[in-house]
Amino acid sequence: MTSNNRRPGRAWIITPGLHEDRFATARKSGAAVAVVDIEDSVALTDKQTARTASEAFFAHPDLPCTLGIRMNGLTTLDGIKDLAALAAYTARPDLIVVPKVESPRDIELVAAVLDTDDYTPDIWALIESPRAFDTLPAIMRAPRLGGVLFGSADYAASVRCGLDWDTLHYARSALINAATAANIPAIDAPTWELDDPGILRRDAERAKEIGFYGKGCVHPRHVQVINEVFTSTTEEIAQARAIVEAADASGGTVTTVDGQMRGTPFFNRARALVAETDRTS
Repeated sequence: MTSNNRRPGRAWIITPGLHEDRFATARKSGAAVAVVDIEDSVALTDKQTARTASEAFFAHPDLPCTLGIRMNGLTTLDGIKDLAALAAYTARPDLIVVPKVESPRDIELVAAVLDTDDYTPDIWALIESPRAFDTLPAIMRAPRLGGVLFGSADYAASVRCGLDWDTLHYARSALINAATAANIPAIDAPTWELDDPGILRRDAERAKEIGFYGKGCVHPRHVQVINEVFTSTTEEIAQARAIVEAADASGGTVTTVDGQMRGTPFFNRARALVAETDRTS
């Protein structure tokens, strides 16, 4: 298993590590990535219980989704205990989400403890503090980093700002820019409004528009909307194919497609979409 070139999915669902009764629902939700959480959703007094219970989440190797775990931060005793426990798991996660990442050393430490000759999990950084944004270029250069996730709630709490889209637009854009420069995917934070699918769809559309590869969620009913938004439509694919055909016909020079000028940046984007569509179809 390698990390840098894997793109494990658009919809990510996160489920608490203490609620084993929800494990099957998360795994079968239709999300491409299902993550069991033993960090923020678990009280300090219950960490060991969740750490032990979460191994059962990974005892289903034939599922069509990537299975991951969000461990505790590496500046905490529980984070160190998590690493020791994960190294001893018999059923192991495909993916490790490391919270509160502020240095490439966080990624390097997880890899140093967990990597073996036959096990190299994807390691993803949860970016959720002002200090993390100050050190993004260095974090992105960590060799074992598979991707990044935006932690909107912790970031907003740190800077004492709101959670609305406009307030966090700068942070999201900065994360997208850094991730794209490093050629790794970025996943947007969940939408915390559980009962309004309109808000969820609007958030997902905005996330896709600014460059996020996918979006997290905390409830199974959000998965379908995220998958719908991040799946290219028939019209988008047809338009991309038309642009590729026009590029080939023009020998790669500037041309027009449906009355709009198109050149190299548009050609490259269209080719990428066509290649991804053909690869996954």
